[in-house]
Order: sequence, then C-alpha cells, then structure tokens
Amino acid sequence: MKPEVVIEQAIEIAIEAGNAIREIYQAGNFKREIKSDNTPVTSADMAAHNIICARLAQLTPDIPILSEEDADIPLSVRETWSTYWLVDPLDGTGEFIAGSGDFSVIIALVEHNRPIMGIVYAPMTEVCYYAIAGTGAYKREGAEEIRITSTQLATTEQNHLRIAVSRRQDPQKVLSLFSDPQGCELVVLGGAALKSCLVAEGQADCYVRLGPTGEWDTGAAQIIVEEAGGALVDIDLHPMTYNERDTLENPNFIVVGTESVAWNALLVGQ
Repeated sequence: MKPEVVIEQAIEIAIEAGNAIREIYQAGNFKREIKSDNTPVTSADMAAHNIICARLAQLTPDIPILSEEDADIPLSVRETWSTYWLVDPLDGTGEFIAGSGDFSVIIALVEHNRPIMGIVYAPMTEVCYYAIAGTGAYKREGAEEIRITSTQLATTEQNHLRIAVSRRQDPQKVLSLFSDPQGCELVVLGGAALKSCLVAEGQADCYVRLGPTGEWDTGAAQIIVEEAGGALVDIDLHPMTYNERDTLENPNFIVVGTESVAWNALLVGQ
C-alpha cells in the first residue's frame, strides 16, 4: 500500500484522537491505573486507542495494528506482518498526568520492519509533524505547512550541543554520556516523540533517551527525523529494529540532527 494514499486520513485520525485527549485533559476528570510494566495508563490513553484502532481498521481493514495499549501479540504472529500500523495513542502519559501539556498522538506505518510513514500530533498546540519515506518531513500548524530540516552541524558548532532532555530524566546522567558536558545546552520538553521532532526541525542538535521505551515511541519519530536529514539510532549508534524481537522494548537511543558528525567521538565510551 502506498502511504501517500492514506496520509491525510491518518492525520485526521490522529487529530480526532488528539481532540478526545484534549477534552479529557481540560476537564481534568480522568481515571488512572498502573499497568503490569509499572507504567501509568489513563482513560485518555484508552479513549485515543479506541478511536485510532477503530478508524484505522475502517481505513485499511487488511493491515494489522500494534498499539501500546494492545501489544500482547506474540512474535510468531507479528513476524508474519509485512505491513502494519504502529501506534502510541498517548505518548507522554506522565506529562498528561502532571499537567504539562507536552504529549502527543503517534501513528506510524511500518513495512518490512522499517517505518515508511509517521505522524506526531500535539493536541495542546495543534501542531502536526509528518513524513513519508522519500518525500521529506513537514510541520503543519493551522493553515501553514512547512518542510522541516534538522541542523547540519559545522565542526565549530560541535563544541556547543543543544541536547533535548525529558523533565523526568536526570540531566547529569545524560550529560555524563558526552565527552564535553560543559559545552552542552539542555532543551527541556516532555514526550519522547516531541523531543525527536525538536531535532527534526533544527531546534535541538540531539536527543538522548535512557530508560524504557517501546517501539511505538520511535517508529513515527524515526521516519520524520530521517526525512529531515537526521537519524534515530541506539546509544551504540546501531540502527533501531522493529518487529524482529520477542520484546517490543527499545534499547537506549539517541536522535541526531546529522550523521555527518563523529558522534562516536562526542559520546563517552563510543
């Protein structure tokens, strides 16, 4: 299936789910539970999950859906999928609960274990980032749409890195990964996908994520970053993999705005 055929409908689905999240967020009346992996889930996560899965099933009934909120699918089943939807209905549940507003809806289309289309929609700002393999990355805000590109660092700029980090990440732990932490500037934001999009649009040079994430956290972000000129790789600078392991948990990873920089020299022990 060509992603160009479904991109606009998929964006509409992300916006519809985002509207539901925003209504629950603004009302401040939501249920919260702790899942078996000790991460939180709210009624907003489930509302978005239900909307996305129902609408995607109508749009592409023959394409399976892997959502964070329905991910208990064995590899023996998943490995038969040549194409599937990879969804995080609410990326940044902790930010939603904390009231920061920094959360998003993530929808990716994966083909032969590689994301080929990605959408990241931020309900509170109504900003949508999206990309299709081979066609560039874009940021849509209201009626305005621009093509985005990541920052291609010059040698002299490598001594001053803008690093996107989470409010819930120990900044010193992140800085300890870099050979010259004194030259680093921290850019603090919420959900993982939004920080990746900061790199994609050149507002940060890299984003380091230490700690558990799922494949649904990175699928859409990866294709957006790649189409903007960057890369999303594990902390040892190896390519990320999708739907090839029993576990759906990602390794620690780094999002970079350019691959032309010697990141192995800038990162301690790489």
